[in-house]
Amino acid sequence: MEAVKRVLRLGVKELWSLWRDPIMLALIVWTFSVAIWIAATARPDTLTHAALAIVDEDVSQLSLRLRQAFAPPQFNPPALLTHDAIDATLDAGRHTFVLVIPASFQRNVLAGRQPALQLNVDATRMSQAFTGSAYIQQIAQGEIAEFLQRYRGTPTAPVELALRARFNPALSERWFGGVMELVNNVTMVSVILAGAALIREREHGTVEHLLVMPVTPLEILLAKVWSMGAVVLLAALLSLVFVVRGALGVPVEGSVALFLCGTALHLFATTSLGVLMATLARSMPQFGLLVILVLLPLEMLSGATTPRESIPFAVRQLMLLAPTTHYVELAQAVLYRGAGLEVVWRPCVALAAIGAGLFVLTLTRFRHAMATGL
Repeated sequence: MEAVKRVLRLGVKELWSLWRDPIMLALIVWTFSVAIWIAATARPDTLTHAALAIVDEDVSQLSLRLRQAFAPPQFNPPALLTHDAIDATLDAGRHTFVLVIPASFQRNVLAGRQPALQLNVDATRMSQAFTGSAYIQQIAQGEIAEFLQRYRGTPTAPVELALRARFNPALSERWFGGVMELVNNVTMVSVILAGAALIREREHGTVEHLLVMPVTPLEILLAKVWSMGAVVLLAALLSLVFVVRGALGVPVEGSVALFLCGTALHLFATTSLGVLMATLARSMPQFGLLVILVLLPLEMLSGATTPRESIPFAVRQLMLLAPTTHYVELAQAVLYRGAGLEVVWRPCVALAAIGAGLFVLTLTRFRHAMATGL
């Protein structure tokens, strides 16, 4: 019982130390609010409000259909230009795409010829230009095919594909980006806070106080793990409720309590990892460099950025030893698909096992560092 009290008091001491560190507090607030909003709304791979202009030299029923087909949110309402204004508008950067519908376009289409539409693209906006070109081609082909079908009275195909997207019916990048940014930030902030707690002890000269106190390395490590983990857990809950659910409007299908339990298991592993990295670094700059080297592969290969099936087999198997892999699997199953414990118990067991292994390794290294004066 006395050991438990000492762990609680040491943890409270860590919380007070964090409260007096404005930089760390600002980091927590930023990463669980503004950073999540930016990641969810930036959507660099999705076409949103692209600037399109149309030169309509045909002025026919088909050209009018094409002009009306490009609508928000993928495109801004198209502006009508003359042919002479194409170069000027592209040079000024006012439009990314200029679609030219040639004269007699509808007549040639109905005659069975293959007239060409000219698409001028400002390729300096590379991501939008690449994605938008495919969008415009698909939309134009669909409108022309539908126009021909109605004009000629061609019967519909006997088989029609009915697409139903589950869990994200609007295919909104905001739904995916917000939750995955929250998951990645839980990992990043927990590692940084736990490691910075130990670095702060060294920089403030309070390590000597710990060495002469009647506490064990296990109690010190447990205090840092539970206190920093509790801070991140609370921040994740508030972010999920007020940012992801509230500001972004992302529906959470599963149990928030189950997600928080999985997050707690994940934090047990990542806070231990943060303290382990802090024992290897001698200063905060060294710790920052070490965080970059460790966190980048952990987050990029966990399945939060790209599906794990797209990762090479050997790397995919190696990443099963990382807590982020199982945490991403758990978070996606619970928050996106509403899975229960009967589905996510395997990631939970894996997180507990990895966390226990990292904790034992960290405790061994921490004891050695304490014996040698950190």
